[in-house]
Amino acid sequence: MPDLVVNVYRNDLIESKHYIDIAVVDIYGNNVYNNFAGEIITFWRSAAKPFQALPIIYSGAAEKYGFTDCEVAIITASHSGQDVHTETVKSILKKIDLDTSSLKCGIHSPLHRPTASSIRQQGLKPEAVHNNCSGKHSGLLTLCQYYGWSSGDYLNPEHPVQRMIKGIISEITEYPEDEIYLGEDGCGVPVFGLPLRNMALAYAHLSNPKTMDGKYQEAADKITSCMENNPLLVAGEDRFNTELMEVTGNKLVAKSGAEGVFCIGVHGKLGLAIKVRDGNNRAVPPAIIEILSKLEILDKEEKEALAKYHYPLVLNNLEHNVGKMVPVLGREE
Repeated sequence: MPDLVVNVYRNDLIESKHYIDIAVVDIYGNNVYNNFAGEIITFWRSAAKPFQALPIIYSGAAEKYGFTDCEVAIITASHSGQDVHTETVKSILKKIDLDTSSLKCGIHSPLHRPTASSIRQQGLKPEAVHNNCSGKHSGLLTLCQYYGWSSGDYLNPEHPVQRMIKGIISEITEYPEDEIYLGEDGCGVPVFGLPLRNMALAYAHLSNPKTMDGKYQEAADKITSCMENNPLLVAGEDRFNTELMEVTGNKLVAKSGAEGVFCIGVHGKLGLAIKVRDGNNRAVPPAIIEILSKLEILDKEEKEALAKYHYPLVLNNLEHNVGKMVPVLGREE
């Protein structure tokens, strides 16, 4: 049974339903939302990126190469490929004495439509640096350079950088390393499958680094600070992830993942993870705002500022309002 349903109306008829599972835990790992969804195993996708960035900080690599807060933020990002994103990734690569040809993330058009349109109009083609995961890949390459590891095969699950990260994921999520499912993410790196509850627990730790192992505390604090103070770098213009952090200030740290995964750490309080069962990301914003509202995380002003995401309109190709999306918290068949 799902914890939340997002109903999609066309006029006054429900045309589609998105079923959503929720896990919410406090900083001690206790269930805040009484449900069984936390045991559902799924892939963490890009919501794992803040944890993949941890060794770049605690190893001393970020300090050695003089990374700015914006550069740390882009390493955690699923960015839109705007100029501010691509230039920040290029800056990281320059500092570690590599260039964009070292990126193994593949190529897709920028998620930012005006940027994609500009590239086409100039007769150019997107590059790997436009890939929404190029920041993460520049971080992986940073670790390769710092430790003297090979950089041509850093996607390999048996590469030292990937073995390191898998161990970190196990520690932070408190989930046995040999039980983590491995797959290949959209950008080619290993992706981790584990219970939703453990994802939420990791974000509870991230939002309260004192609950983490000592070697991670300063790094986690740095990463959350960089993300919260540079939300545009974490996603981009007109992106829910960015606007959620802009509106809430330093109250929470949030990160999206593909296939309807979204995770939040609320400072000093809890961790939240959701999974849209059918993988449709359009259901994420209304679901998240509904949950945060019910948990009384958002105040009145924040809810008003994010209202367009709570009950988003359904528009057709003529920009006519033909319906809306309505989240319903509860166990609906």
